[in-house]
Amino acid sequence: MDVPDLPFRLPLVAILRGIGPDDVVAHVEALVDAGYDAIEIPTNSPDWRRSLALAATAFGDRARIGAGTVLEPAQVDALLEAGGALAVTPDARPPVIERAAARGVPAIAGFATPTEALAAIAAGAPMLKLFPAAVFGPGMVRALRAVLPPVPLFAVGGITPDSLPAWRAAGCQGAGIGGELYRAGQPVARTREQARRFRDAWMGASA
Repeated sequence: MDVPDLPFRLPLVAILRGIGPDDVVAHVEALVDAGYDAIEIPTNSPDWRRSLALAATAFGDRARIGAGTVLEPAQVDALLEAGGALAVTPDARPPVIERAAARGVPAIAGFATPTEALAAIAAGAPMLKLFPAAVFGPGMVRALRAVLPPVPLFAVGGITPDSLPAWRAAGCQGAGIGGELYRAGQPVARTREQARRFRDAWMGASA
């Protein structure tokens, strides 16, 4: 299947759920130095707009810094005002997807069923994420590929370095990595080490 190119060099979206403004620059620096160029700061993190603005100011020329858990069209506007360049949703709400498309923001729209996936595509989503992926397993991706158009597909939710190759083999073009990469309050060294493990697992799966 000839899937369109992604707007990322490394198709692993680093999810920094729970990060705050005091910690965000150091952790994003560790990720960017490890080659990550898609970084998500969820909207249910403390003062997420400020964290996004700090990260985008420091690293926006090297990575797409964006917001995750985007649930309302107004949050698309807010992430743009903060300097963000990526919107990630947990579901397939057409008004959110349509706002991102209208404002030129690359969006990764969440879905859990073929109906939701097709609705997200119809609303203008250029990329999809199966969420929570670990509940469904790689077999879900193989089945979806038989019916979905050639849109980039990410696995998100419960992804580990050990499971990453199976998702890639099933037909995913990327993954979102959260709790196994970052937990609020962890040291930067932990983020750096887990970033390396995920990167190596992805690159090894393509060898």
